[in-house]
Amino acid sequence: MNALAYDRRQGVRGVGALAYDGLAMTGRQLRRVRNNPGLAVLTQMMPVNMLLFFGYVFGSALAMPGREYRSFLLPGLLVATAAGGLMTGMFQAAQDTHRGVMDRFRTMPVSRAAVPLGQAVADLVVTTAGTVPLLLTGLAVGWRIEGSAAGAAGAVGLLLFFRFACTCAGVFLGLLTRSEEAAGQLGAASFVLPLLSNAYIPTDGLPDWLRTLAEWNPVSAVTTALRDLFGNAPVPEGAAWPVSHPLAGALGWCAALTAVFLPLAVRRYARTA
Repeated sequence: MNALAYDRRQGVRGVGALAYDGLAMTGRQLRRVRNNPGLAVLTQMMPVNMLLFFGYVFGSALAMPGREYRSFLLPGLLVATAAGGLMTGMFQAAQDTHRGVMDRFRTMPVSRAAVPLGQAVADLVVTTAGTVPLLLTGLAVGWRIEGSAAGAAGAVGLLLFFRFACTCAGVFLGLLTRSEEAAGQLGAASFVLPLLSNAYIPTDGLPDWLRTLAEWNPVSAVTTALRDLFGNAPVPEGAAWPVSHPLAGALGWCAALTAVFLPLAVRRYARTA
């Protein structure tokens, strides 16, 4: 059922109801985070630990040691953290479905689009706040914004767009599985996405088939775009199209993921009994 059509049948102005209900759902999700601060802190500290560990361990073994590798690594960690929206969205949606919260929402005069959209927006707020410690740690270990201020702002906007797209995909998959256990297992498998990309290492040393697979990974396009916008690394030559045209490739992946999974999440929420 289309969300606006549902609102008209309820006799409510569709767009206004969606905005009001969406804010209410966003507030609910933010209260969940506030009531479980330990998990939030642990989640946000993991990328910081990875930056320190990978930056000093891998940096001593690669051709770009020390500060150069840490500058290469930080955009990759930002994107890997954004890709974690897939796991977060999946688990929270599956948890609410499994515990009957979604069924309760369906009995209320709430816009069908507001529930999945509110979860995605709340996740975006938490991600924005959680990115600050990682950026500060990056500055402490030698990372710098070497491009323009406009480019850096564009990088942050692209990062949040990618997080939103991944969360939409996660919400749909969580509504589809309807099981906390299954969502947890699928979420753990999502860790493979950053590993099979250029987030942590350059892909030019990989076998041809694996390099192609890695460069068509959305994480690789977004990571390359961030490195280019921050001025941390040049665009690699001879790469697959999404990586050799990183901004267009990253925006294309983000738009495609959002256009596919946000409507699917709304439809799945509306139809799941």
